[in-house]
Amino acid sequence: MTAIGLGIVGCGGIANVHADAAMRSGFQLVTCWDSQAERAHALASKHGAAASSSLESLLRHPRVDAVTVAVPTDAHAYCAEAVLASNRHLLLEKPMALTVAECDSICAAAGRSKGRLQMGLVCRSSPAAQHVMGLVRSGSVGPIDFIQARCTRRRGIPGLGGWFTTRSRSGGGCMIDVGVHLIDLALHLAGWPRVLRVSACTASRFGSPIEAYRSPEMWGGPPKVDGTFDVEDSAIALLRCDGGLSIEVDVAWAANIPSGAARDGLLLRGAKAGVHFEIFGAEVRTVADRDGELLDERSPVLLGQSMSGWDAAWDAQYRRFGDVVRGVSEPAATAADGLELQRIIAAIYESAALGRETEVR
Repeated sequence: MTAIGLGIVGCGGIANVHADAAMRSGFQLVTCWDSQAERAHALASKHGAAASSSLESLLRHPRVDAVTVAVPTDAHAYCAEAVLASNRHLLLEKPMALTVAECDSICAAAGRSKGRLQMGLVCRSSPAAQHVMGLVRSGSVGPIDFIQARCTRRRGIPGLGGWFTTRSRSGGGCMIDVGVHLIDLALHLAGWPRVLRVSACTASRFGSPIEAYRSPEMWGGPPKVDGTFDVEDSAIALLRCDGGLSIEVDVAWAANIPSGAARDGLLLRGAKAGVHFEIFGAEVRTVADRDGELLDERSPVLLGQSMSGWDAAWDAQYRRFGDVVRGVSEPAATAADGLELQRIIAAIYESAALGRETEVR
């Protein structure tokens, strides 16, 4: 099978993850571009590709069939619409854009394009998530009443002082960065019921003053002490859905949590069974009533040839994107999904700012 020619727009840390997964999954990195030319040259050199001098140059490359956009969020709309206008297929990193209005514009561009848009919501592609989806679809979980979704770090603010922690560039903090994955996966497993109302609280505690932040793992490099931190580093939200489902989302880039006190992952509480899994984990835990006795079970998750659930998820995402490019599959996560998630995130931030429950509009 002929490799699909891929261009990557944005060559920061996550671009290497995209490139590695794409190369394992039937793509060939042809060219890449970044506003910082040295980053584009580094990624291109690693994968035997060319570094483009501009986005427009990348989109003129005759061997580019599809494009991954992995730039800071404030550049998503411009880059995504340019890719779609060129009629290339697009894998767009989450979140879709800064605002609902920008998402509407991207969706309109997708409607005009011959290319297809797949959102980069990689958590749904994890082997554990796919295993749980099989349980839900089989009916063994029953109607789901509650989903608890948690991903918390004790210290893990990304790129402190840079675009990640500057609201005008990122759109927010840990909720739009990590929470969007949890919300997407919870809704995906539940069959995408409409979220009607949300109630949320956020905190901004550990990122300021920037020079006082200490962590053994400085993701995204050392803090920029002259930079900006005006986003939340911890957030909790309750989503009330049509049909009665409630989803609790607990996320933190930094929080004082005793070791082992908060278990990351998703917990589904169904009428027939309960299910817990870590998104990139190697097992799924279930509990169900068997003749009046609660039976706990642990089921291993098949990771295939990948070394980890993380690699397996990224590979599955790109295999699906490859099928989209070849015209044999629909996107794993659609433009409509990205837009709906943005509406929910906007309502969460509105609720936190107002101090009360708000409707998703």
